[in-house]
Amino acid sequence: MDLQDQLKNLFPDHVPEPDTTSKEEKPKYWLQDEPIICKYEKRKGKPITILEGYNGATADFKQLTKDLKTLLGVGGSYKDETIIIQGDYREKIMTYLQDHGFMVKRVGG
Repeated sequence: MDLQDQLKNLFPDHVPEPDTTSKEEKPKYWLQDEPIICKYEKRKGKPITILEGYNGATADFKQLTKDLKTLLGVGGSYKDETIIIQGDYREKIMTYLQDHGFMVKRVGG
């Protein structure tokens, strides 16, 4: 006899409530009116993707950086209101940001 059967025996009139929590919730970030600028550069011969123009709270900024690094499986950092991601991941980053409600503008090639 498992736990569900034991609970039914103890409380026969109880009807369990359906699970209303969604399995895959999107992170909530502060959305802004201006687009985030996504550009590509090479520093010391290595490609990087730079995101500029996010003017939300610092906690949201850090969380967005962490989520992008986790999504891509690469390193990166944030400072001076810019996010620096190692490698050329403009398409994946732009798709992720658009799925979360951000406006994104691609700058450069």
